[in-house]
Amino acid sequence: MFDITTERPEDEAAIETLLDAAFGANRYAKTSYGFRESVEPIPELRLVARERHRPGGRSVIGTLRFWPVTVGDGGDPALLLGPLAVAADWRRLGIGGALIRQGLDMAAWARHRAVLLVGDQSYYGRFGFTPASDHGIAVPGEKPERVLARALCFGALGGMTGQVMPWRSVRWRGGLGRAIAA
Repeated sequence: MFDITTERPEDEAAIETLLDAAFGANRYAKTSYGFRESVEPIPELRLVARERHRPGGRSVIGTLRFWPVTVGDGGDPALLLGPLAVAADWRRLGIGGALIRQGLDMAAWARHRAVLLVGDQSYYGRFGFTPASDHGIAVPGEKPERVLARALCFGALGGMTGQVMPWRSVRWRGGLGRAIAA
């Protein structure tokens, strides 16, 4: 039915078309897109779902990306999940859920510690996401109930508090350590 693979450069046009169809032309005005401006998604966490049996090639029917962000004055690194999109005629077949599960597994395996997103608790709660406000995490300009968080390892959200900031506003202090304000 479908396979999940990492994104390839030749997928870009299909992904953009899919995102436009799912979110509309005004998607760039959303607060979460501000965190993606001038920042590349994590290369190994750029996922696509492809139609398994399609004559003449395998089309992109779903997409999910993860982006680097930081939280609070301490610059705790985290991932921002999204956008997640599935082609209209492929929805309700488990593709979005499969992309999320695969992405979270890959992020944990790559030693990322926490994932944040802006979305509905009713959908993302089944993947272990809880209100980020319970941890003192906020996204400026977003309703607190729509900002969700999930730890990828034990204790990852403990002590992580403050506003989510774009990645470009920090620099690394080496290795898997913390980021500090630039």
